[in-house]
Amino acid sequence: MIKKTLITFSLLFLALLWLVSWQLNITYFIAGTYSVASLISFLVYGWDKRLAMQHGEHVIRVPERTLHILGLIGGWPGSLIAQQWLRHKSKKRSFIAVLWLTIIVNGSALSSLYYLQLIYK
Repeated sequence: MIKKTLITFSLLFLALLWLVSWQLNITYFIAGTYSVASLISFLVYGWDKRLAMQHGEHVIRVPERTLHILGLIGGWPGSLIAQQWLRHKSKKRSFIAVLWLTIIVNGSALSSLYYLQLIYK
């Protein structure tokens, strides 16, 4: 149940960004950035999962810090989808806590940008 909820939440967030960009006739830059960052994040999670499954402890994997930075720059929807769909980094509570912190920080920054745009128009 939670798996479907998080995937749906991520996809709805991206769809909402595109809808808001279209309805308010603002630049598609933010929606495009989130979409591209999410795709890259999903692919990096998939790559790291593949490395973990094929080579285990004997290979240099993608650092968790890199995965969190991808989420912070807007790739968190892709991170959540990959985490649930690929079942990668879905059991490590410290990783999940930092991922949700990046989602909150990113959402706060996006809200601030939107608010400032309304003030200075």
